[in-house]
Amino acid sequence: MSPEQYVQDKAAKSGSSFYYAFLFLPAPRRAAITAFYAFCREVDDVVDEISDPSVAATKLAWWRKEASSAFAGQPQHPVMKALMPHCGAYDIRLEHLTAVIDGCQMDLEQTRFLDYPGLQRYCHLVAGVVGEVASGIFGRTHADSIAYAHKLGLAMQLTNIIRDVGDDARRGRIYLPISELQQFDVKAHEILQRKSPWGYSERFTALMKFQAQRAHQLYDEAFALLPEADRRAQKPGLMMANIYRALLREIEAENFRVLEQRIALTPVRKLWIAMRTNWAGR
Repeated sequence: MSPEQYVQDKAAKSGSSFYYAFLFLPAPRRAAITAFYAFCREVDDVVDEISDPSVAATKLAWWRKEASSAFAGQPQHPVMKALMPHCGAYDIRLEHLTAVIDGCQMDLEQTRFLDYPGLQRYCHLVAGVVGEVASGIFGRTHADSIAYAHKLGLAMQLTNIIRDVGDDARRGRIYLPISELQQFDVKAHEILQRKSPWGYSERFTALMKFQAQRAHQLYDEAFALLPEADRRAQKPGLMMANIYRALLREIEAENFRVLEQRIALTPVRKLWIAMRTNWAGR
């Protein structure tokens, strides 16, 4: 299997909403974003799929070394072999890759965030930097588009966190800030139990509504930051944003029943949203 086929398979099998936006890109940009996304999936899978923290830490250390070796002209992994030919053209730098690894390292070292600023720092690494790289691949021409990409990355990561409260609790993680759990009188053990007698209390629903309102505000702020000159080139990012926001609205419609299930959009609906965004340009 060629490196290009490897990253294509990695992206397709992930089932991610990102994949549907990639379909609308010209071949060179599609190849670049597919390879970069495959890298992000590889390092994220280390945290999600390896139960032993010491083994996961060793694997992340290997990826740090592999990224450095690749930028020194000696890539070994198929993902890095597929990615390196595009780094010069789209300004993908080693610091971008190490930032993503740093974010995954945080997942190994902490399972709680004291406050929202702490959560923002984590989201910057695992989503903001990813948004910055993606916007460059899509065709960024204006400096303001970097701020848009970071803000949009934060909105999408918060949507992921809302969707995955139950899945994360199963792994012993709570990404909702502790200060905000306290604000709404939601106990950590209630979330971690998932199927506890307390069920979906008004306290939990109020907490989740607060999270959703913040995410919606961030989507609006991100869209306002996107320069008109870059709107056409950044349509793939807008596709992803519209898919994620539709997911957020679906979660709201389900009254935040996220502890015992993972709410998702069907592939057909994701593709339809991507196509509609491509036609409308927003």
